[in-house]
Amino acid sequence: MRHAYTVETIRQAEAELAATLPDGTLMQRAAAGLAAVVMRVLQESRGGVYGARVVLLVGVGDNGGDALFAGALLQRRGVAIRALTADPDRVHGDGMRALLTAGGQSGGVDFSGYSFNGADLILDGLLGIGGKGGLRGAAAELGRAAARSGVPIIAVDLPSGIDADTGEVSGDAIDAAVTVAFGTYKPGLLIEPGAGRTGVLEFVDLGLGPHLPEEAEVEALQDADLAALLPSPARSVDKYRRGVVGVACGSVKYPGAALLALGGALRSGVGAVRYLGPVEVTTTHPEVMVGEGRVQAWTVGCGMDRTTTGSVLTFHKLLGYKDVPLLIDAEGLAMLDKSGLKQLAARTAPTVLTPHAGEAAALLGVERAEVEAQPLAHVRALVELTGATVLLKGPTTLIAGPDRHTVRVNPTGTPVLATAGSGDVLAGLIGGLLAAGLDPVDAASAGSYLHGMAGRIAARQGPVAAGDLLRSLRTAWHNSQ
Repeated sequence: MRHAYTVETIRQAEAELAATLPDGTLMQRAAAGLAAVVMRVLQESRGGVYGARVVLLVGVGDNGGDALFAGALLQRRGVAIRALTADPDRVHGDGMRALLTAGGQSGGVDFSGYSFNGADLILDGLLGIGGKGGLRGAAAELGRAAARSGVPIIAVDLPSGIDADTGEVSGDAIDAAVTVAFGTYKPGLLIEPGAGRTGVLEFVDLGLGPHLPEEAEVEALQDADLAALLPSPARSVDKYRRGVVGVACGSVKYPGAALLALGGALRSGVGAVRYLGPVEVTTTHPEVMVGEGRVQAWTVGCGMDRTTTGSVLTFHKLLGYKDVPLLIDAEGLAMLDKSGLKQLAARTAPTVLTPHAGEAAALLGVERAEVEAQPLAHVRALVELTGATVLLKGPTTLIAGPDRHTVRVNPTGTPVLATAGSGDVLAGLIGGLLAAGLDPVDAASAGSYLHGMAGRIAARQGPVAAGDLLRSLRTAWHNSQ
């Protein structure tokens, strides 16, 4: 599991650890780790370290100091280092002296016209994790010049201009090929739009672990975490004890949604799937049992037609089954009016909502752009409003539950999932995991992880349609075992 903490928590942990160490130890650890990553990248990209040229973009805080001390280490290994400082009068003094003593260079340039000709890499040490807002002044000029150059950028701890706590980008910001995170991950590295600017994430352990709280701000599953969550049938189990999921999806207008949701449910690890709706499904899914009966969870909403009485009645009927776990997607979310929210509040069993940004905005009464700019704040707001577990779809999917502070981030998302019917597959898959006995946050997390893996697997063969995800889910399961 990757754990990410707020700046305040990290600062406190760093202070506690630093109090037990000689002065400057943490910065030296960070610089050594950063230099090691830079040397590995240079080795991979140009076949060697000696003779490489690296330009440092240096701000005024410890982030700039990390870059300068790393530059000194690299200079001693035969790398030609030049430091460009956003504010020469406020540069990290010890770091600059170390660089110059090692033979590195520093000097003023016209940032707006600087071309970075001949540079192999750029190190972004302009803003640290305490920076708020986009790059400004000379730092912004440096960032823009670096972007124009096309030279790969390695970010020091966090791409400058990204909010470390939220991932928000409210102005000029660095777009890194690699980000070297120190001590622990930051939420802004894992959440869009910041996550889209981090590139490959590298981690340098500073020894903060014992000083960090157990409960993180954000966490992301890894392969081993998924494997531990997925249901595995015992030798003596039968289909009913493996779980039965009900799927109430589709309509005459949108029959495909039912078929895709059922396909996701059939590949969720449950023993059986029931279908409730107007679509003929047994030809394509002969395994499905048609009609109501005993289930351990329901998936409802995909492809329903809320202009028809039948869809509305079915939705509110299932919402009224207070003691059965329920996943609500798509048109079901649109039917959560004031009356629906009251029904939701009266439920005793868990509920999972799976909105995209537009559906989340409609429920919260805000603009879609606000949700997209601040997904972490809005997924928590939806949990507060509904009392449900919320999976907020997006470039990085977030999962938040009513009984926990930590928000999960799905790391396997891919743009190929932005295709019609993809969400129907996901809804059926998560509903099945609920029926198999996973708690709501784990079911939503495991489902989105598998869904993303299936998308990546399917994309190896070319453009992806939702049906391709169903064919790839078995491989995704196999790879996770």
